[in-house]
Amino acid sequence: MTPASTVFPDKFASIEELRKTYIRTPRDEMFRLHLDRLLKRGTDGCSLPEPVRFTATGETRGIALVEGPSGGKTSLVHHVLSKHPALQTDDPMRMLWIGVRVPRPATLKSLGLEVLRQSGYPHASASRKEWDIWCLVRDRLRTLGTVVLWIDEAHDLFRAGKAYQIEDILKMLKSIMQGDGAVIVVLTGVDTLWKIASYDDQVKRRYSKVTLPPVSSSKDEKALLGVIHHFSRQVGLEVDLSHDIVERLVHASRNRFGRCIENIVAALETAVLQGANGLDIQHFAEAWAMQEGCDRGKNVFLSPQWAQIDMSAPEANSRGLA
Repeated sequence: MTPASTVFPDKFASIEELRKTYIRTPRDEMFRLHLDRLLKRGTDGCSLPEPVRFTATGETRGIALVEGPSGGKTSLVHHVLSKHPALQTDDPMRMLWIGVRVPRPATLKSLGLEVLRQSGYPHASASRKEWDIWCLVRDRLRTLGTVVLWIDEAHDLFRAGKAYQIEDILKMLKSIMQGDGAVIVVLTGVDTLWKIASYDDQVKRRYSKVTLPPVSSSKDEKALLGVIHHFSRQVGLEVDLSHDIVERLVHASRNRFGRCIENIVAALETAVLQGANGLDIQHFAEAWAMQEGCDRGKNVFLSPQWAQIDMSAPEANSRGLA
C-alpha cells in the first residue's frame, strides 16, 4: 500500500501550515486592553513604547493572565506582543519586549539567566550570586529599551516556594518595575497563579488580572464551525459532521480554546492519513482516542451519553485506570 504521505504531500504541508495558524478571538482584545492601559500615549492618542509610571517613585504596573493548561494563552500573548505597533522596532540594539518561559529548575537565579540569554547577553556564569544576576538583568533591560518582560508558566516559579521565597520573588520582580528602565511585567500561568497575584494588597495593586473565558458551545459554535470548514478547505477535504459536533468538541477539549484547535487539526490529519475525501466524526473520535487513551464507551465523539463523561478527571477515562 502506498503511504498517504507520498500520495497527498500537499495535504500534509497544509496540515503543518494549519499548526502555525493563529486565530484571533475576542480574547486578544481583552489582553490588549490591559496592555494598552499600561503604555503611555502620544498626543495623537496612539500607544508609545514607554510604560506609564503610576507613582512618584516611577513604578510601573503588570498583568497576571490566567488560563488552564493548553488553553492557548501562550500563543495569545506572543501574538499580541509581536504585533503591537508600539512594541516593534527595526533597531538591532533594542528589544522592546522579551518573553521567557520559566526554566527548570524554577529558581530566581535560573530565571534571571534565562532572561539574559533571551536578551542576547553574552554568557553569564551560573556561579554568580542571584542578586548580581538580577542587577545584570536590570541593566540589560535598560540598555535594550525593553518595555515589557513576559514570564510564561510563572506559576512554576512559585509552586514549591515557602512564604519567604515567594516574597523574595515578588520583591525581585518589583525591583524591575521601579526606577530608571522600569518595565511592565506580564505573568502567564494556570489558576494557581491567582494566589500569587493576590498575595497581599501591594501585589494586588501592582498586577491587573485577566481571566480568559472558557469556550462554550452556545457562544462559540459559529466561530468553531467556521474554523472546521476553513481548515478543511485548506486541506482539500469535504465536511460531513453531525449537528452536535461543536458540543462534543468543546466537551472533549475541556472548554479550552487551544485544545479545540488542536483536536480539529488532529482530526484532519487522521483523515488525510487514511486517504479520506472528507472529514467526519470518526476522524475526531480516532484522533481523540489516540490522545486520551480512552476506550470506545468513554469516547466523547462516539458515546451517546458523551455529556456525562467527566472531563475534570481525565485519568478515569483512560484504559486500565478507570
